[in-house]
Amino acid sequence: MSVEELDPVSGHRTTGHVWNGIKELDTPVPRGVLIFLIVTHIFAVTWWFVMPTWPLGTTYTKGLLDTDQRKIVEQKIVDAEAQRAPWVDRIEKASFDEILADPKMMEIVKTTGHRLFGDNCAACHRRDGKGRSNYPNLTDHDWIWGGGPEAIMQTITTGVNSSNAKSRISQMPAFGRDGMLDPGQVDNVAAYVYSLSHPDYSTPERIKQIEAGRQVFLTTCAACHGQDAKGNQEVGAPNLTDNYWIYGGDIGTIITTIHGGREGHMPTWDERLTPAQIKILATYVYSLGVENP
Repeated sequence: MSVEELDPVSGHRTTGHVWNGIKELDTPVPRGVLIFLIVTHIFAVTWWFVMPTWPLGTTYTKGLLDTDQRKIVEQKIVDAEAQRAPWVDRIEKASFDEILADPKMMEIVKTTGHRLFGDNCAACHRRDGKGRSNYPNLTDHDWIWGGGPEAIMQTITTGVNSSNAKSRISQMPAFGRDGMLDPGQVDNVAAYVYSLSHPDYSTPERIKQIEAGRQVFLTTCAACHGQDAKGNQEVGAPNLTDNYWIYGGDIGTIITTIHGGREGHMPTWDERLTPAQIKILATYVYSLGVENP
């Protein structure tokens, strides 16, 4: 077949290729597509010259416009720090009582603190501060290490069982696993602890077990949790008489806790956050409980 053959319908030449009786036409590239390709190539070549583009070992071509995104971002950070400096300095110098009593400073605390909390704390404590499974709820009034702004600030600064030299240290022994209590004693003391927050659990048929558990508690657990089981914030021992639980307050979970022990962990934030940010964050966390009576 001759490539000079013309298609009788379109008037275009054929290429000489035929598939199942269908002849291929030698049609030109559409003008619109051709113009688009030309324009984009011209734009790309121009962009190579005016913007930072090509890597050159340890550096890169700067471009005729000398646009450096890193410098732009760094300048924006410097400008933002300059804008924040007045109120940051004011918060750093003010006491917690002064901050809490000042509506303008508290507006900054709630705005900035919410952002800091979302960026650094929400992964464990959720964005609303109510805590994920096995992490404390920060919106109630039950605190292991103390719920005042100063205590919260110290916890954020040093962490719990963290790498900080001044970290808060807390660990509940594995009384059952390590053989300090036998299975019967574990069950008895768990029944006693459960009865403290569930008075209806103290039925006549359980009284003997609960009393036996109380004796175990007084000789084994009271050193940290106190003889009244209301806890000790100096050593991070929680109150066992209320219905606030980190790991769960059902009888089965209490047995698991006594048998295997618990060791919480909170990172130290003094290397990631500035003192002012930690103070804002501590005030914000404190406000979560104040607003949730």
